[in-house]
Amino acid sequence: MRLHALCRGKMQTLPKCPIRGFEDFAVWYSPGVAAPSRAIAADPEAAWRLTSKANTIAIVTDGTRVLGLGDIGPLAALPVMEGKALLFKYLGGVDAVPICLATRDPDELVRVTELLQPAFGAINLEDIAQPKCFRVLDTLRARLQIPVWHDDQQGTATALLAGLLNAAAVVGKDPRRMRIAMVGMGAANVACYRLLVHSGVDPGGIVACDRTGILHKHREDLERRSDEYADKWRVCLESNADGVTGGLREALRGTDACVAFAGPGIIDPAWVRTMARDAIVFACANPVPEIWPWQATEAGARVVATGRSDFPNQLNNSLVFPGLFRGVLDVRARTVSDEMATAVARALSGFARARGLREDAILPRMDDWEVHVRVAVAAATEAQAQGLARVPLTTHQIETGARAVMQSARDATTALMRAGLIAAPGAEGRQGGAS
Repeated sequence: MRLHALCRGKMQTLPKCPIRGFEDFAVWYSPGVAAPSRAIAADPEAAWRLTSKANTIAIVTDGTRVLGLGDIGPLAALPVMEGKALLFKYLGGVDAVPICLATRDPDELVRVTELLQPAFGAINLEDIAQPKCFRVLDTLRARLQIPVWHDDQQGTATALLAGLLNAAAVVGKDPRRMRIAMVGMGAANVACYRLLVHSGVDPGGIVACDRTGILHKHREDLERRSDEYADKWRVCLESNADGVTGGLREALRGTDACVAFAGPGIIDPAWVRTMARDAIVFACANPVPEIWPWQATEAGARVVATGRSDFPNQLNNSLVFPGLFRGVLDVRARTVSDEMATAVARALSGFARARGLREDAILPRMDDWEVHVRVAVAAATEAQAQGLARVPLTTHQIETGARAVMQSARDATTALMRAGLIAAPGAEGRQGGAS
């Protein structure tokens, strides 16, 4: 609380053009600004070259599902969105603007976000409750000509896929043939299910479980609301080929991996003991996981991951979104496809394998700067391969460009700190008496 009050937020706007004197405003503003405006009116694509659109994204939320805090509303969500913007800039060199909307209506969310399109190069949806988050994402992806990404869904799924690929390698199993229990079927795990199946995992070997019980084709409660919960109903129809019923205990029995995005402490260690040999447990609830890592290990799990940075194997979408947005902005992609997300997951997986996999090291760390460059290259390259990019760049151009922009963002922060323009903790007195 003291540090947030000291800084009064985490982001600010600063010039990126030189200002040698007031005469320069005749270039940057009136009358000089008329020339780029006329050029854009004649050719809208010129906006990408003549304005900051090419490196600016919107972080859009309604504050209905914020971290582990739940439905706290758009105003209380603002510190979280600012934190997200900080990560975008510091790790990816991406300028991100928090847009916290005072509406719960999915149609209004869609319409307002649609109206923002001229000012931004991409949209990051954040902390929107289900089931409307699925509808908002799908509708905007269909309507907008710029990438729309819901990090709680797609970013989480991408990091999860990378972790599962490497955990499977550590235990010597083929992920396409593993039996997987999915605990909790909110935005994160629904997206994980889709990306796992897209990457080749057999849906028949997946047993998903929500708070009511295991998903199967006879779940009448979901069938009655299949229009509203279309994604979960699809899981009912596609997964669980053996027709397993019951709850979490039954869902975990005999499975090779558990992927949990549910709630604190809901997995009994006794249930982990019934999993297959060399089991994988991903307990991703934050800050308290579904089962503590030492409990899962003592119960027989060989590889354990959480969403926390103070335990080994952190499954964190911060490994994904800064570099991914860097890549899609640089090649001016029209969307982010599942193929692009899969390519990023494989890049993360390959990066960790090159460093050497261990049971307690299946993914890179967020502070490994090079991994964000690799993610940018993977996203941009796959966008070009699919014909989704407006700008053709070589791999070398993507890599060197991304690395330079990312380094510049970190250098700028360091320079401002050294100059005292960003105050160090303990400098409240120099900040006008903030308390």
